[in-house]
Amino acid sequence: MKLNVTVVGLALAATASVWAGTPAEDLIASNKCTKCHTAKTTKKAPSFADLAAKYKGQAGAEAKIVETLKTGGADNHDKVAGTDAELKAIATTVLATKPQQP
Repeated sequence: MKLNVTVVGLALAATASVWAGTPAEDLIASNKCTKCHTAKTTKKAPSFADLAAKYKGQAGAEAKIVETLKTGGADNHDKVAGTDAELKAIATTVLATKPQQP
């Protein structure tokens, strides 16, 4: 019986991180960004890691992403609902995404 309780506890601990996201991750989920983007692989749109690589070292990268989120951009990106601070948090999360390791 003690083993079963331990296994259940470990399973819950492992899944808890899936449900507890950062505020930016919660916004990404609630705005359904993952409908087109994933963290590390191309889906319908570039991955967050690809976007981070594209903007790496560029001055104003965060502002460019925030503007795209606000307006939809030239590529018909869906507008994202949120305050400037929330959109900035999403941009920061995207820019911090690391590429997949080979």
